[in-house]
Amino acid sequence: MKDKVAQLIAEAIEETDIFLVQLTVNANNDISVLLDSDSILTLKDCRKVSRAIEFNLDREEEDFSLTTSSSGVGEPIVLRQFAKNIGRKVRLTLKSGEIIEAKMIASNDESVSIEWKTREKKPTGKGKITVVHHRTINHKDISQTVVLITF
Repeated sequence: MKDKVAQLIAEAIEETDIFLVQLTVNANNDISVLLDSDSILTLKDCRKVSRAIEFNLDREEEDFSLTTSSSGVGEPIVLRQFAKNIGRKVRLTLKSGEIIEAKMIASNDESVSIEWKTREKKPTGKGKITVVHHRTINHKDISQTVVLITF
């Protein structure tokens, strides 16, 4: 069932900037589709994909439930979503267990570059200074990335 749904999604989003973030199909045939777009994902886009799936599966053959939505706030992002989130604050969970909250300043197919500020003691004298830290992390070393909402 999952392979068939994945094929239907691929056909529905072909020649668009919409892409599949996550597809899950459990033992009860509850189908969950998370989508995103390089530009703007609309309700109409989600409806189009949902109908492409629903109209091509036979409920007489196998009963199913279907949920199609955009990738929401707080959802982990996939590699293709990194580019559109440059400039935003993210929480990176590394495979080592380290968690970093920083601003994403660049991303490519290999790595992501981040920066964050800390207040540190002056090297000489009293008081503190703001220090900007930069780090580049390979995508293979990241287990999860979540965009943080700031106000």
